[in-house]
Amino acid sequence: MARGGINKALVQKARQAILARGENPSIDAIRVELGNTGSKTTIHRYLKELEDAESDRSAVVLPLSEQLANLVGQLADQLREEAKAEVAHEREQLARERLDYQNQVRQAESRIQKLEGQCIDLTEQLQTAQQALLQERQLRQQAEVVNARLQQANQDQETRLRDRDEQILSLENKHQHARDALEHYRQASKEQREQEQRRHESQMQQLQLELRQLQQTLIVKQDELTQLNRDNARLIAEARQLQKEQHAQQQLQAQKVQALEAAQRTLIGAERANEALEQRCSTLQEEVSRLSETSATQTQQARILQERLAEAITHLKLLGHTPLTTSGNETGT
Repeated sequence: MARGGINKALVQKARQAILARGENPSIDAIRVELGNTGSKTTIHRYLKELEDAESDRSAVVLPLSEQLANLVGQLADQLREEAKAEVAHEREQLARERLDYQNQVRQAESRIQKLEGQCIDLTEQLQTAQQALLQERQLRQQAEVVNARLQQANQDQETRLRDRDEQILSLENKHQHARDALEHYRQASKEQREQEQRRHESQMQQLQLELRQLQQTLIVKQDELTQLNRDNARLIAEARQLQKEQHAQQQLQAQKVQALEAAQRTLIGAERANEALEQRCSTLQEEVSRLSETSATQTQQARILQERLAEAITHLKLLGHTPLTTSGNETGT
């Protein structure tokens, strides 16, 4: 049980206990011995009084019987003070418990009054509920009759609905099959159109590439033919010049008999050069003829490719595509 406070007797008892253990009875030690209760000022005051009393008693040497009587008196005083403190504490606790009990009684009485009021209300509600229950039973009987008729009508309606649902399901299955077939046909047609479109685009690109290559080859061959024509004209001019020189040498041969041997050697050399030039000229003419034939063949191939390109463009127009403008420009070129 917790103490209501400290007094001189409690301080003295704590001091004696500390001295019995051989320790110093300081203020903090006594406060710890008392359970960390009491102020240090009060403890200091009681210690000072106890020390003063001991000093006074030690100044006068009393007989043993008187010392025992004083000790018994001090113990009796200490017991009385402790008993008073305990009684005061018990009284305070009893007063608090009495107040708590009175508050609980008042709360119980208030709660009883509320419960009585609630009981009256519940009794009235019960009577009202009983009347409502009676009416509800009557209405329930009427509702059961109506419900029986409605259930019969509902069963008939459900039978008709099941028949109708079966018809709707059959129509939906047919419709789904038709939609699946249509979708399959659309997908197949789409894939076929895409394949044809890719094939025609690839063919067109291939034709355009071949046409460009043939045109480039034709341009190169035309340049070569032009160069050969130029070389041929130059060789013909050289041959004519050589012929003129040969005629002049023949005239000089008639005029200059003394230089016959030299003129003959010159003539022989000129004839040999003339033969070589004529042979080269003949070779060049054959090359020109061959290049002309090649050019004609390439022109024919270019014409065939242009016709194929025109057919591809016409086919793409029929499929709904716009032909490339570059193919027309290259054909014109």
